[in-house]
Amino acid sequence: MGRIEKHPILSIPENRKSVKFFFNCKELYGYEGEIVSSSLIANGIKEFAIHQKNDAPQGIFCANGQCSHCTLIIDSFPLKSCVTPLKAGMDIHTLKHLPELPPDNRPLEHYKKKELKYDVLIIGGGPSGLTATMELAKLGFSIVLVDDKERLGGKLLLQTHKFFGSIEDCYAGTRGIDIASKLENEVRAFSNVTIYKNTSVVGIYKDKKAGIFINNKNYDLVDFEGLVVSAGAREKSLIFPGNNLPGVYGAGAFQTLVNRDLVRSAERVFIVGSGNVGLIAAYHALQAGIQVVGICDILDEISGYKVHADKIKRMGVPIYLNHTALSAEGNGKVEKVTIAEVDKNFNPLLETAKTFEVDTLLIAVGLVPVDEFYDMANQFGFKVVKAGDAEEIAEASSAMFGGRIAGLEMAKKLGKDITIDDSFSEKAEILKSNPGEIFRRKEIRLNENFQPVIFCQEEIPCDPCTSICPTHSIELEKIYGNIMDIPKYEGKCTGCQMCVAICPGLAITLARKIDNKYAEVILPHEFIPDFKVGDEIPLTDQEGKFLENGKVLKVCLNKKFQTYIITVKTSLKSGANVAGIRVQDEPVTAPLPEPSFSYLPENGIVCQCEMVSVKEIVNYIKEHYVKDVNQLKQIRVGMGACGGKNCSTLLPSVFKMAGVNWEEVTQGTKRPLTVEIPMFALINEEVIE
Repeated sequence: MGRIEKHPILSIPENRKSVKFFFNCKELYGYEGEIVSSSLIANGIKEFAIHQKNDAPQGIFCANGQCSHCTLIIDSFPLKSCVTPLKAGMDIHTLKHLPELPPDNRPLEHYKKKELKYDVLIIGGGPSGLTATMELAKLGFSIVLVDDKERLGGKLLLQTHKFFGSIEDCYAGTRGIDIASKLENEVRAFSNVTIYKNTSVVGIYKDKKAGIFINNKNYDLVDFEGLVVSAGAREKSLIFPGNNLPGVYGAGAFQTLVNRDLVRSAERVFIVGSGNVGLIAAYHALQAGIQVVGICDILDEISGYKVHADKIKRMGVPIYLNHTALSAEGNGKVEKVTIAEVDKNFNPLLETAKTFEVDTLLIAVGLVPVDEFYDMANQFGFKVVKAGDAEEIAEASSAMFGGRIAGLEMAKKLGKDITIDDSFSEKAEILKSNPGEIFRRKEIRLNENFQPVIFCQEEIPCDPCTSICPTHSIELEKIYGNIMDIPKYEGKCTGCQMCVAICPGLAITLARKIDNKYAEVILPHEFIPDFKVGDEIPLTDQEGKFLENGKVLKVCLNKKFQTYIITVKTSLKSGANVAGIRVQDEPVTAPLPEPSFSYLPENGIVCQCEMVSVKEIVNYIKEHYVKDVNQLKQIRVGMGACGGKNCSTLLPSVFKMAGVNWEEVTQGTKRPLTVEIPMFALINEEVIE
């Protein structure tokens, strides 16, 4: 554990104020204002709580305030450490079993009811919330935008990679962290927009009011006419023995620690899930100097973009398809993970088990919309729309258009006579398209002039290379007539290297023939080079197969795109096939000589707040003929601090194990409260003006 001291993309802040705090009476140091959980992990602490059931240790999972695993006793109060800023002198203790409320006999003082009034309340300052805000602000509405983080941008703040999509419409070729800054600056230019950061909407009420918890201190009411829910999504968990051990994170939590807080939260990680989230998390880990032992997916094909997967394989990370996680094991924290192949019915084949030594297991198996307030608002008859992941899980590029559409739809609900451009919906649909057909790459013959070699054969929405080429020599195939078409090279290359630098998938090189024996290849590289001119480095083909060692001729940083451009000398035979530089040696990813695991699937934890296992739930369903999720509250399922938001996504598979058709099951009552707030805040005691 520790801090990230250097990074190829992110700047390491200088002059941060170091403060002393105490954890279980031990003196530690962190940075003022950083999140408590991140500071503890930077100090090597992964265990935050001891559950009252079996004294099970708990660590973080979401790092987003959506679960309760990271609750600690902070200055005598039980608080979620992943949303609590660090202060000098904080006295922090492990939460052992159930917390006790501290005595407080002070009289009520300084009570003041405060009420704010705006035309539209927008919940969530991610890409969709920001673009919805802009559309409504342009039309003259008064807006209050509420976000629970220190900075606006949502998940964009965790994305250090360049975005796919369209340059013209959604900043394709620009890194997510930079898109967040652009959108925030645009929103702040409107005088009719009020922004509350570090603020949560904790309730909406039938009289068109919402309660907001400002700066984790004060509770105010907002009176509104229209509501836009753009609160994003929460990560799904997964059931397997050991899924509750400290060190089992959601992939988004890992990105939060590494990219937002610059905490080196692991040494060796394994990832479950080959969608874009899992693939990108692997890339972010490698950039932070963390070893990625492997990725597995229960499906027979990669779920995310092929260019993402190819990039990861070129770095030296194996992807195990048709594999599932059997177990995570360790003494109070993750130390080993075991995976195995599955049969056609997704049952694990134990004889194929492979065990890896790791300290962190990332779960990247999908997201669930945070849309509870939307459902409540509909029940109350409010004017309400939702946008971004709260509406449909998709890429951030699509969310930007979705936010614009949602903002305009809200304007219409509020009486504005406007027409929404049909092209907005068309573009949004294209941007959230699943990967399409994969075409075979054409064989390329090199000559004495540079030409782009394009390792992008899957239909995905992307156009940076065609947009930036100064000679328009890279064009899209004319199959669909939009950015889902794959790129092709026809024309004259000037060797400007812009297509190499901008490509989000690092899927373009430039290559030329030097003579009948050698070639010169120009490669993108988003790592701080650990080599110099004259060194020989390992080169791989498109899908990670080692080709040969190439001699480094030149190392250059493209400052505009923050991408290193590496020129290497290779054999002529390999020149057109060299696609990347291996950054991780093969021994790093090798499993242990013999598998070591205990596979008891009924021991997997479903409700982690209350530590209720698969076996307990299945037995209860069978014994009591349960067909209503609410009945499971008898055994505490869904009764914990997360309000059942995390375990609810796992219940369909558990009912199936019990032989009950999920479609015949009555759904559980939703508990929309997202953040616990102290009583003194609800009554506005000690209001700080």
